[in-house]
Amino acid sequence: MKSFVCKLMLSFLGMSAILICSCTTSAPETQATAEKAQKQIEAPAVVEESPAAEEQKTDVKPAEKPMAEEQKTEEKSAETNKPPVEAPADPNIVATIGDYVITRQEFENKLKAAIIPNRYNTFEEAKPVVAKEVLIEMLTDKAIMMEGRKLGLLQSERISSAIKQFREPKLANLMLQKYVMERLKVTDSDIEEKLKADPNMPRERAEMMVQREKGREIVNKYYEEIYEKRNVQKVSENFPKALEIHNRLLNNPVKPRKLKFIHKYQITEEMTPQEQNILLATYDGGKVTLKDWLEALCRFSPPSRPNFTTPKDIESLLDRLLRLPLFVTEAESQGFDKDENLLKQTRDYEDRVLLSEVRRIKTADVNEPTIEQMVTYFQNHKEEFGAPKTMKIDVIWCQDLDTAQKAKAEIDAGGEFEAVKQKYSLNQKMKAFTTRPYNEGLFWDELWAAEPNDVLGPLKGYDGRDIKWRIVKILEKKPGEIKEYSEQMNDTIKRRMTDLQRQQIMTDYGREVLKKYPYQIYEKRIEDIDPWNIP
Repeated sequence: MKSFVCKLMLSFLGMSAILICSCTTSAPETQATAEKAQKQIEAPAVVEESPAAEEQKTDVKPAEKPMAEEQKTEEKSAETNKPPVEAPADPNIVATIGDYVITRQEFENKLKAAIIPNRYNTFEEAKPVVAKEVLIEMLTDKAIMMEGRKLGLLQSERISSAIKQFREPKLANLMLQKYVMERLKVTDSDIEEKLKADPNMPRERAEMMVQREKGREIVNKYYEEIYEKRNVQKVSENFPKALEIHNRLLNNPVKPRKLKFIHKYQITEEMTPQEQNILLATYDGGKVTLKDWLEALCRFSPPSRPNFTTPKDIESLLDRLLRLPLFVTEAESQGFDKDENLLKQTRDYEDRVLLSEVRRIKTADVNEPTIEQMVTYFQNHKEEFGAPKTMKIDVIWCQDLDTAQKAKAEIDAGGEFEAVKQKYSLNQKMKAFTTRPYNEGLFWDELWAAEPNDVLGPLKGYDGRDIKWRIVKILEKKPGEIKEYSEQMNDTIKRRMTDLQRQQIMTDYGREVLKKYPYQIYEKRIEDIDPWNIP
């Protein structure tokens, strides 16, 4: 029932993308704050090192320092020269930085992800996964998130709007889920009544339809109560002006465009602050402005956007727009915004957005290579742009190592590969296929070392969903082909070179930022972790 109600609430709030909007309930911090933060990030990464930073000059080196025998009961970071630091009581915490903790489970998940082949990177050979280096990368990401918070990026309109769109539907759903579950009653007679209308309907479907209908009635009635309670006042005298501005943006844009629909950039670039702040509705705890209304409109795909010809059309969309902010305001008044799971989900989302935003800002102005530089790069890296090596293989994907061992033993004893496959494989219908280095990642070298008709295993591999044990039969091998330079390759070469620039920029920036934030790695808690043996 709980799962159904949750989906039901999402259907009410997400019936149209218009409801997942960014309504103004409090004034955002000034644009100057965001601009200052951006300038600080864009500035060269020259850091005045504190004593703590000076101690961490070996932070990003992959080499591990051996731990002394006397440190068995008291762990400290291998990266600092500080006195031993007592590890947290929770044995699952493997590293800390600021108020962030990295758990063993998070670390193992990251290690597994590092082993999975990156099928979108056709240039680079897969690199060995070193557990300590992966943990340093995780700490570096946390340091970049901390720096982004320190520089005020969360207050920029771009970021705050994205976070608001993520948080508000979840907050409203928390309240509505509880409210509906306490009131939703479906009786046998309700279901029988539904079945009378359609005797061929499965009973489970009839029950679900009754739940949906009653749930919708409960939510709609609750919304009416909140609407009255919050003293909603529509500012109808502003609807004609809103329509006029909408039509101006639609029909007479400042920048020429091919397709006739309002773009989001027009809201900030082609409207004055006074126009953006035109009130369309107020309520106890918030308001809806023309900016909110237009941002909501822009969340429709252009072909599905309503037509607006009269002020009444403005009001129609406003009525739909009001639901979410009113539910959110009510949920906050009842304390649902303090829900621990919601706070964690929002914090995690903030972190992801911050990391992405810092990367965007830092790598926005990479240098575009010249033709001469591209030709030189190609001549030095021809193998990256040629046809890759290929292998045709047949695979028996196995449930576990024991199953893979049994399958291999039967093949070694003379069993036919296909017969063993039908007996043990998780996917008996899977046919032989062609694979390439970027399909296999770290698993490639072991396959390529074999010859046609060899049967290998048990080996690990990635089946598209998870890392599993497998038996592999090599059917054929084809070496790669080197191509000669042509102008048609320029776009590909340019993309490769600029991607490398971005990677290096973020590597250098991450190294500098990590120096600013002391961290601890609890060596004893990770020394037994083998990336290849994580369940």
